[in-house]
Amino acid sequence: MSEFLFADDELPAAPALAERSSRQEFAGTPRLRTPQRDQIEMHWRPLDELLEPDHQARVVWDAVAGLDLSRWLREIRAVEGHVGRDATSPALLVALWVYATLDGVCIARELERQCENHLAYQWLCGGVSVNYRLLAAFRSEHGERWDDLLTQIVAVLLAGDLVTMQRVAQDGMKVRAHAGQSSFRSRGKLEQCLEQAREQVEALKQQAEAEDQHALGEAKRAAQRRAAADRQRRLEEAIRNCDQLQKQREESAKRSGRDVTKPRASITDPEARKMKFSDGGYRPGYNVQLSTDVGSGVIVGVTVTNAGNDLEQLPPMLEQISERYGAPPEEVLVDGGFASRSSIEEATALGATVYAPLKEEKKQLAAGKDPYAAKPKDTPALTAWRARMKEAASKAMYRLRSQTAEWVNAIFRNRGMQQMPVRGQAKCQAVAVLYAITHNLLLGKKLRAKAAQSG
Repeated sequence: MSEFLFADDELPAAPALAERSSRQEFAGTPRLRTPQRDQIEMHWRPLDELLEPDHQARVVWDAVAGLDLSRWLREIRAVEGHVGRDATSPALLVALWVYATLDGVCIARELERQCENHLAYQWLCGGVSVNYRLLAAFRSEHGERWDDLLTQIVAVLLAGDLVTMQRVAQDGMKVRAHAGQSSFRSRGKLEQCLEQAREQVEALKQQAEAEDQHALGEAKRAAQRRAAADRQRRLEEAIRNCDQLQKQREESAKRSGRDVTKPRASITDPEARKMKFSDGGYRPGYNVQLSTDVGSGVIVGVTVTNAGNDLEQLPPMLEQISERYGAPPEEVLVDGGFASRSSIEEATALGATVYAPLKEEKKQLAAGKDPYAAKPKDTPALTAWRARMKEAASKAMYRLRSQTAEWVNAIFRNRGMQQMPVRGQAKCQAVAVLYAITHNLLLGKKLRAKAAQSG
């Protein structure tokens, strides 16, 4: 028996095999492995294993897990042993908004979509469903709690000697309001619009009571009534803002001798003001004031105002810092836009030493004048400020302002602080504080790691 499967005379000739192979090489449809994305599969892996161990979402969650959220927890009425639906964890909602801020997501509807489709947001949710109404309300309606959270974060860093608050830099950045330029109306026009809005609200009430309206869904009718009532409320607020602006302009006209211009307010966001932006254009906006610790880069104070300039913004910020942490900073660095006589006097009275450039300093020096000499109407605080800014050490210290304040402003811009996603000064304040909390949480982690290495 042959040790081979085929006898020698049964083997096909080599040329014949090669000929058949060449004939069949390109014959027929190629068999390929192609993606089958509609194939239902079952993965036996936990959600935690799908996210990288060093992913930023994990960093955010660890940072938020260390915060004291008892003020939110105390107001939850769904407790053990009683009926009611479980409340969504405040830690989850804070973490979602912090991570969304890092990701440049500032719209609640977009955040809801990310929670449904993006792995990092899914990991944060851990199977808990959220909707845009819950997310929007949590950010906008809890301004005082966000503010307390900022104070808590900075206080912990102060206690760990990671922030000294000996020297802070303050600066303002203009942020576009969630309103169009065409939404501004004079008081007369606002009164006409308000009368129409009241008529619409009354018509909807009568419509809801009519029997022939039962065919229209109750949810739709309720939405119409809410929209009409909201428009009426905004118009009433716009008229109040017009009256306030009228008084302010009359007082300003008395001091300057100029004519009083007619005030206008927005029917979309009554608290927004038209202000000049860095590109020279005028748009509806808010003025976001940030006070930053020079040594660490931690934001210690946030204020959102509708003032078009920074002249009177220094004293309120120093008062805010005193209320938050018990004492004002020893030194504050501001640009020339803050250096009004009253601001310097008030800041000095609060216990802070002001470092700000003198008005037209170079021009006066070129003309042979001494800009550092005391003026006839100068108070002791102003005299000391002028003499202080003559020293080379003071000039060197002032140069620290830009690398601190402008750096923080750039971070806010890069994370989407171009236009406010909400309307109203209080809600815009909550958004700005959220940006500051996000900045401080990540920076605090870096400061702790640096201190651990050096220690």
